[in-house]
Amino acid sequence: MVGLLPITHYQKSLDLWQSRTTQLLMLKEVELTVSFKDYFSKQAKDYATYRPCYPKALFEYLAEIAPSRETAWDCGTGNGQVALSLTPYFQQIYATDASATQIAQAFPHERIQYQIATAERTELVARSIDLVTVGQALHWFNLEEFYQEVRRVVKPGGAIAVWCYGVLELIDREDPAHRVLQEFYTLMEPFWPAERELVRQRYQSIPFPFLEQTAPAFTMTAEWTVAALVGYLGTWSATQQFIKQHGDEEIATLSQRLYEAWGTPQSQKLIQWPLSIRVGLLS
Repeated sequence: MVGLLPITHYQKSLDLWQSRTTQLLMLKEVELTVSFKDYFSKQAKDYATYRPCYPKALFEYLAEIAPSRETAWDCGTGNGQVALSLTPYFQQIYATDASATQIAQAFPHERIQYQIATAERTELVARSIDLVTVGQALHWFNLEEFYQEVRRVVKPGGAIAVWCYGVLELIDREDPAHRVLQEFYTLMEPFWPAERELVRQRYQSIPFPFLEQTAPAFTMTAEWTVAALVGYLGTWSATQQFIKQHGDEEIATLSQRLYEAWGTPQSQKLIQWPLSIRVGLLS
């Protein structure tokens, strides 16, 4: 099973890296000429702490479909979660995000080069990339312009993989915490950005102008305490929008009910997120 990202393992190097780069990154962000919808910079530190891990099998599969294992581009990298998972398989990973705040929280690694850039405009060299990945971020992009950039930077025969996941599921549907979670989802529903509809449709309605491949099924799992779960729910853009409009009192009440329904606070429960993935090859 996988759980929270191994943030403690990287914390010392992360602190050092952040102190050297944050000021430069914030200045660089001002230079961006393409606007983007930023729903995550405010809670970037929590995002880095509470986001679940993708399964190792996903990255083994992606490495297999790439024409070589020289270079990968993780677009919309956020805290670098996908980029870090690609390091055992690719010699060089370029990880881009339009948010300097997110990049400042990203996990450092000698094989990862972080860059502040929108999905639609990067400084990557033409025909230099074997694999493009986009995890839980494609719905924020200008698809037409992003796909143009993909065609520009990917090598002939290269691959692109995009995926998303919806709300989490407790494996035990009879667990009292499951009912409280459903109430939380209902409360948050009106506060998701419009782009979230593409996630609800499991990315099946988006144009995908590549030679599409049939990908295996993957499921992300974690064993979490109630504190980890509440922390994760707080990273949602819908949660942040609700708090902005209505304050956090109702969120606090539901969180308390979730603690009470959970049982022993230190106990871990099995949670899953089925992934919806689309994979394509470029000629």
